[in-house]
Amino acid sequence: MADDGFASFYASSYRRLLGQLFAVTGDLAEAENVLQEAYARAFVRWPRVGAYDRPEAWVRRVAINLAAMAERSLRRRARALLRLGPPPLVPELSPELLDLRDALAALPLGQRQVIVLHHLVGLPVEEVASELRLATGTVKSRLARGRAAMASTLQPDRSEVT
Repeated sequence: MADDGFASFYASSYRRLLGQLFAVTGDLAEAENVLQEAYARAFVRWPRVGAYDRPEAWVRRVAINLAAMAERSLRRRARALLRLGPPPLVPELSPELLDLRDALAALPLGQRQVIVLHHLVGLPVEEVASELRLATGTVKSRLARGRAAMASTLQPDRSEVT
């Protein structure tokens, strides 16, 4: 793909726009995030945006709009959290639960998904298959392999028991 001037536009405007967005957001990381998203949007529209008299103004406007949307979203989440009140106390994690977590983490994602949905959530095999958009036989196969792998991980070592 030909550059068509985007790379030079990016290089010449980035620091200036970042400074402006930092002033708007008050947060360098947020300014970088919204500016990068604005540049990504400009890039895919570059034949049109590059033809504008002031493409930098277009990128700035998009970035400012993104920053405003992010701030509104943050305020909505904060209000929701305030309405919900403090989170409930989290019980201490038992050694058994930590062992289960470790055993699940050792499984491939597909096996972990079916084990959790079937054994922890309690869904029948057919519902697991439907939810994951898999054949029932695939779910059964993943359950069998996952259970076998977990059994070897969760079984106490018999040689240590005297």
